[in-house]
Amino acid sequence: MNASDIPRNPLIEQLLPAWAHPYSRMMRLDRPIGTWLLLLPGWWAIWLGMSKPGSNLNDALWLTVLFGIGAVIMRGAGCVVNDIVDRDFDAKVARTATRPIPSGQVSVLQAIIFVMILALIGLAILLQMNNLTLMVGASSLILIAVYPFAKRVTYFPQAVLGLTFNYGALMGWTALTNSLDWPAILLYIAGFWWTLGYDTIYAHQDKEDDVVVGVKSTALAFGEKTKFFLWVFYAITFTLLGTAGFFAGLGWAFYPGLLVTGGFLVWHIMATDIHNQQNCGRQFQATRFTGFVFLGAIILGLLTQ
Repeated sequence: MNASDIPRNPLIEQLLPAWAHPYSRMMRLDRPIGTWLLLLPGWWAIWLGMSKPGSNLNDALWLTVLFGIGAVIMRGAGCVVNDIVDRDFDAKVARTATRPIPSGQVSVLQAIIFVMILALIGLAILLQMNNLTLMVGASSLILIAVYPFAKRVTYFPQAVLGLTFNYGALMGWTALTNSLDWPAILLYIAGFWWTLGYDTIYAHQDKEDDVVVGVKSTALAFGEKTKFFLWVFYAITFTLLGTAGFFAGLGWAFYPGLLVTGGFLVWHIMATDIHNQQNCGRQFQATRFTGFVFLGAIILGLLTQ
């Protein structure tokens, strides 16, 4: 079994020159699940925004592409910042010791320069959008800066991640409609609770190492009561997703899709074994399917509006 969290010979590295491999690893291009989870709330909001009179299909398609590129860049930038901040912790854990910074493949200075380049690309993408979206995006910078340090001071870094990771739900709506309305706000809050659930599952993979290096997580806070909290978090998520669709005036076909989304949420809870690292990893990876099912529910609701 490979102790490292870096996949062996991933496809992305077969397509890139050797000098770029450490940088693609810092961006987690070989593990795109984080990009999907960052991107999906933005896609939900873009297409939910199509329910608002006057919304333009071509704009929605263009924003779907822009948000896709932006999610890759900004998730990558966030991972690089996290690796810079956590380099001493990562060096103490077998799973992370082979990451580019603790292993010496990339210096801290090189990583800082790289993240600045990624931030500039992200800014160039953001500047394609309206002023309201620029302001909403700028308001997320404090949370982005705070998140890498949260696990040092609170057992709820997953809550900080939820507040940070779901800004796409606000930005997707504002980018399409140039307004901030209740459906977007409800999506954002739903995404917060969804993230709190799936990242708690993820954190159960690392709980032994977290104790050793002295960092905190909801996995450690909830312990054996995790399943109970997952039921609470996902029940709130389901309710808020449905309410967002209702307030947006989606058609009848949204609701069967919503029920399927709820079924996926229940399956995640039932199938998760918090004492099995591989199981928690698989359930975390599968979270993106819940997000895609809900996106499908939104599109069905638009078609029957």
